[in-house]
Amino acid sequence: MTKPQSPSVTKTYPDSLAIPVKKFLDFIRFEKQLSSHTLSNYLRDLKVLQEFCLEQNIQYWKQMQPNQMRFFAASAFRKGLGPTSIQRRLSACRSFFNYLLVEGEVQINPVMDVRAPKAPRRLPKTLDVDQMDQLLNMQGEGHAFLRDKAMLELFYSSGLRLAELVSLDLESIDYSENLVRVIGKGNKTRVLPIGKHALTALKDWLNVRSDWLKDKDEQAIFVSNRGTRISHRNVQQRVKYWAKKQGINHDLHPHQFRHSFASHMLESSSDLRAVQELLGHADISTTQIYTHLDFQHLATIYDKTHPRAHEKSEDEDS
Repeated sequence: MTKPQSPSVTKTYPDSLAIPVKKFLDFIRFEKQLSSHTLSNYLRDLKVLQEFCLEQNIQYWKQMQPNQMRFFAASAFRKGLGPTSIQRRLSACRSFFNYLLVEGEVQINPVMDVRAPKAPRRLPKTLDVDQMDQLLNMQGEGHAFLRDKAMLELFYSSGLRLAELVSLDLESIDYSENLVRVIGKGNKTRVLPIGKHALTALKDWLNVRSDWLKDKDEQAIFVSNRGTRISHRNVQQRVKYWAKKQGINHDLHPHQFRHSFASHMLESSSDLRAVQELLGHADISTTQIYTHLDFQHLATIYDKTHPRAHEKSEDEDS
C-alpha cells in the first residue's frame, strides 16, 4: 500500500524552520494518527508561525522566546482574530514545541505559559424538543431521504460529532445490544446507545445502501450517490436542506444536534457525569456549559408560570 503523504510545507521558508514542521506533521499523522482535518489545521497555524518568524528575523526554532510568542498572540488579536481562534493557534504551536523538546531541538517550550485573551463564554445554540420533533418528522422517499433520515436521527439519538458520524463503518453497529461504537477526539473509543427511531431509520437505509455502491467492499455506513464515504461538507449541506424544508428558521449545523442532545438529557436527568460520558468529554467543565442551558430553560418556565415571578399589572391590582 502506498504510504500517505503529509501536507506539503511551503518552500519559501528556510529549511531550519520548514524541515522540523514537516517532521512534526509526519509524526502527528503517522504516529498519532490524527485526522486529515486536524492535520490541515496544524499546517495552517504553523505556516502563520513561520511567517511571524521571518518577520522577526528568527531563523531557528530554538531562538523563539516566551515574550515573542506573547507578541505573536497579541499581534493576531490586534489584527482582529478572535480569542477562540488564537487559543487554537497557540495550542498547535504548543504541541509543535513539545515535539521539538522531545527531539532535542529546543531547550524550552516558549508557548507553555502564553495564553490567549479570554473569550466571552457563549452558550451553544440548541433546538428545543418541539423543534427537534418538527425537524425529524421529515417525510420523503428514495435513497437520499432514507440516508438523510438515518443520519439526522443518529446525530440526535447518540450525540455524535460530525467526524464521528462520517467515519462510522458497518462494524460500528451492534444490533444485538442497539449500540454504536465511535472513535472520538484523541482517538478515544466510546460505546453509545441508539434510540429506537434512529435504529429503525438506520435499518431502512442499510436495506438500500448497496444500490449506490461502486465498490462492494466499501465499509462506510453513510455513502454519497457516488458510492463512496459521504463527506463532511455533504452532511452539512443535507442538514441545512432539511432544516429549511422542515421550517427551522435558523442556520442549522450538525453540531447543534449534539448540543441539543446534551441539553435535553440534562433537562430530563440532571446527571452531569452520565452526559459527560456520553459526549466523550475528558473534562467535566466542558460538559458543565450545558447546565447553563438547563438553567435558562428552567428560568424561562419559572418566569412564565410562577405567581411571583413578575410584577402584577394594573388590572391585577386591588
